[in-house]
Amino acid sequence: MNSISNSADQLPVLAIVGPTASGKSNLAQKVALALDGEVISADSMQIYRGMNIGTAKLRSEEMLVPHHMIDILDPGKPFSVQQYQDEARAIISSLHQQNKTPILCGGTGLYVQAVLEDMQFPKGEYESASRKKYEALRREKGSDYLWHLLQNRDPISAEIIHPHNTRRVIRALEMSDEGISYAEQSRNLKCLPEVFPSLRFGLSVEPSILRERIDIRVDAMIGNGLLDEVKSLLRSGFKNALTAKEAIGYKELVSFLDGAQTFEEAVEQIKIATRRYAKRQRSWFRRDKHIIWIDAESRSLDEMTEEIVEIYRSTFKRY
Repeated sequence: MNSISNSADQLPVLAIVGPTASGKSNLAQKVALALDGEVISADSMQIYRGMNIGTAKLRSEEMLVPHHMIDILDPGKPFSVQQYQDEARAIISSLHQQNKTPILCGGTGLYVQAVLEDMQFPKGEYESASRKKYEALRREKGSDYLWHLLQNRDPISAEIIHPHNTRRVIRALEMSDEGISYAEQSRNLKCLPEVFPSLRFGLSVEPSILRERIDIRVDAMIGNGLLDEVKSLLRSGFKNALTAKEAIGYKELVSFLDGAQTFEEAVEQIKIATRRYAKRQRSWFRRDKHIIWIDAESRSLDEMTEEIVEIYRSTFKRY
């Protein structure tokens, strides 16, 4: 099942979210130490093994508490939001049984929402016959054909999906097969009930300051050996995974290694892509009315930790 029964006795979950380079990882660890908790990564790229520097994973020696949903797949392996939902919820249930505080931490907003809210997925979300059928049609007739097929079946959903966003078009077609409208479900995402009582904290950083942090982080990644990491992954046969549009920091250096741009151009492209990604993250999280925003510019790690712990304990006094 996708959802967990609501209950007055359901234990709470804490989430720390925000754009890349806002300081989520270190804060989540401090909060976990204060609340006897463990961290569940909500980052769609940190699930992949070997993609370490470019995804800003904490090194094992930097982890102060146990972390989950990191390094669970080889690069390029498909992993749906429903799979994340199922696995993260199982971890949360296990932590609750141990009287541990689950702390979701990451910048993939859809992951956080899928875990905490009653988000339903079509039955064919995994590798189903329906999905294979549409993938075969895409290979045979192209993505435009699939979009027009969706337009004939569900014009309202087709209107809000770009014809070349093939993954989303196929998902909408799968949902149509089950009598579900993608557009209607998208509207409903704004008012889904929670399956766990939660407190969600967002780290607020002014865009110009975040831009500086991103530039510093990218330079540090380069200095820490990101290019060597890319070369190692290429030798292991993961080029397709590294050139995916989501693989910021990897696809740009592959382009350099292929001779399509200079090293300096590649580094600048990483910075630009990361800034754009951070902007999309800010837009996503600003729509979430559950989030309590914390100033992550001028406040120290200890001050932010103290505020979160105080709010958590006052909200969930019986835990």
